[in-house]
Amino acid sequence: MIGVSVLKRTRYVPLDTETPIMGAGGRVDGAVGGWVGWARWPGVGLAGWQSGGVDLTPTAPPLRPPENRVDPRAPRWWTVRAVLAVAAALAVQLVALAGTGLGWLVGTLVVTAVVGAGYAVVMPRWRYRIHRWEADEEAVYTLVGWLRLEWRVAPISRIQTIDTALTPLQRLFGLATVTVTTASSAGPLRIEGLDADEAARLARRLTEITQSHPGDAT
Repeated sequence: MIGVSVLKRTRYVPLDTETPIMGAGGRVDGAVGGWVGWARWPGVGLAGWQSGGVDLTPTAPPLRPPENRVDPRAPRWWTVRAVLAVAAALAVQLVALAGTGLGWLVGTLVVTAVVGAGYAVVMPRWRYRIHRWEADEEAVYTLVGWLRLEWRVAPISRIQTIDTALTPLQRLFGLATVTVTTASSAGPLRIEGLDADEAARLARRLTEITQSHPGDAT
C-alpha cells in the first residue's frame, strides 16, 4: 500500500512486521543479555561507544558494518540545521538580554556562539564519516550517531512499514529520509541524508523484498 500526504511523506506498508532486540555489537532481532563498551568496527575505520548483547537467534542476520555512505550533500544539510538551531538559541538569549539587561547574559551569549560554531563545523563532517546504511535480502543495517554510535539491524521479515519523508530543508538539498518502522521498543530505523530518488527506490525495493518474506513479529 502506498500513500502520499501534503507533507511529502510516502508510506509503503509491507505484509510483515519486526521486533529488533539486542545483538552483538548493536541491536538485532531475537537476543537477550547486553553489554556496553568501546569498540572498533572492522572495515569502517571508526571507533566509538556502543551497546549490544548476545544474539541467541539461529537465523539472525550477520552483524557487520553497513557498506553505503549517505549522500555527499548531507553534511551541508546538517550544517544548515545546526546553524539554524544555534541562531534560534542566540535569538532567545538576545531577547532576554534586551529585556532584563543582566550582564551575565553576555557571557552566556559568547559561550553559546563559540560552542555553537564548533558544533556546526564539527558535527556534520563527523556524522558523514560515521553514518552508514545497507539493505539486502535479509535485513536493513544502520550505523548512526556522532558522539554515541548506534548500530542496528532490522530483519526483513519483521518490518512493519517503510516511509520516505522530505522536509522543506531536505528538498532544498535534494535529500530524503527513509524510516523503517518496527515493533521494537528502540523505535524505528532512520536512514537520513539519502538522495531523494535513491530513497524512493530503496523504499520500493524494501517493500517488494518484505512482501516476499514470511513475517513472524507482532
